[in-house]
Amino acid sequence: MDVLTVGRRIRHFRKQRGYTLDVLGERVGLAGSQLSLFENGRREPRLSQLQSIATALDVELTGLLTDEAPDARAALEIELERAQSTSLYRSLQLPSVPTSRTLPQDTLEALVGLHRELTRRATEAIATPEEARRANTELRREMRGRDNYRPDLEAEALKLLAVVGHERGALTHHNVGRLARHLGFEIIHVGDLPHSTRSVTDLENGRIYLPPASIPGGHGLRALALQAMAHRVLGHREPPSYAEFLQQRLDINYFAAACLMPETSSVEFLSSAKARRDLAIEDYRDAFGVTHEAAALRFTNLATKHLGLQVHFLRVGDDGGIYKAYENDGLPLPTDVSGSVEGQLVPRVWAARTAFARTNRTTEFYQITDTPSGTFWCSAQTGTTLSEEFSITVGVRFADSKWFRGRETRVRSQSAEPDVSGQPEVGELSARWKGKAWPSAKLHAHILSPLPTGTFPGVDDLEMYRFLQSHSDSDS
Repeated sequence: MDVLTVGRRIRHFRKQRGYTLDVLGERVGLAGSQLSLFENGRREPRLSQLQSIATALDVELTGLLTDEAPDARAALEIELERAQSTSLYRSLQLPSVPTSRTLPQDTLEALVGLHRELTRRATEAIATPEEARRANTELRREMRGRDNYRPDLEAEALKLLAVVGHERGALTHHNVGRLARHLGFEIIHVGDLPHSTRSVTDLENGRIYLPPASIPGGHGLRALALQAMAHRVLGHREPPSYAEFLQQRLDINYFAAACLMPETSSVEFLSSAKARRDLAIEDYRDAFGVTHEAAALRFTNLATKHLGLQVHFLRVGDDGGIYKAYENDGLPLPTDVSGSVEGQLVPRVWAARTAFARTNRTTEFYQITDTPSGTFWCSAQTGTTLSEEFSITVGVRFADSKWFRGRETRVRSQSAEPDVSGQPEVGELSARWKGKAWPSAKLHAHILSPLPTGTFPGVDDLEMYRFLQSHSDSDS
């Protein structure tokens, strides 16, 4: 029973009949003060009492029990009562305004409007940098516990691919378009996407807006379209928190990868390569027509579950800072005091950084690295964005390198454990210069870029709405 709405409906029908509280009370055998508590939602009436009230007011019992407010004024009163009872409002330590009939209509409307805006701002996916990093860390730990494998998303991807009969090889743009139409969408390429978005889905008109070409840094058009579709397939709603936003982003990225590199055919391909002791990310990449980063991340989804290999993955900028990282093989990732790895600097001798010094970058670079936590074999490849270079590294414990191409590499390095801040030891140079310099730090943009500015983290709401309105107007 919605006590507040029931109370307002009792009052509505009482006033309509011209009864005072005392008159109605006499008819049903209740004190007028008790009826007042019912009407104000302060006390819940028993069903037998409601039946007596309904009889006295000459209405059906269901007429009192419906969840619909009896009129527009009552709807505003109910909304204000509920808003003032929330922990959000109580935290402001302000007095509650009685929602009596004497409260002027314009005052009531203003108060309700203020509460709506207060709630909207509070429920935006707002996160401080610390909260964002903490949420990232928790999600990374959760996926480590799953060995980075999500059978639920694998099943959803295979179910969607069955629509176009795709099983192996590169998923074509044509079939991606067919999948979109199956879900009720049309893919449209435009050159004026909001600068803060990679794609925009118009739910009202069934359109997925994409850029006219792939985004530098590995975001292919097929992946962008599949990620947009994934929100519909997985039943996502607007994220109420930054943690939920991150979870949704992980889900859509995983789903898109599972569509581009289906589980069954991927496992067949990788198992065959392992049997030949010739596992190579570049071969997996080429077999399914995806980016090196996509293939490397997808490999981590399947390696432990299907190949029995514990692995690690790194995307590192040319400044040595970590963008993304995953490991279940014990690689000693640098972390801050909260356990976060994003933005931390990997040691200079790791393959993720030494790969930038290579002259020939057309093929993968292989390296063995000794650390205090063991010896690791790594395969690294570099790429570029509009603003910087990055490296993609996949590796395993040295004992498992026997399954990979490049295991015979003679490139080997010795790595000390990073200190708490993630900075590598600098020995004599530190002793020489510590306390004698004051640099102005270059902002790690990738650490702050996911932080929210509106309903959807990182997206300028107004810019997106103007974009949608512009394209909607151009069609009319």
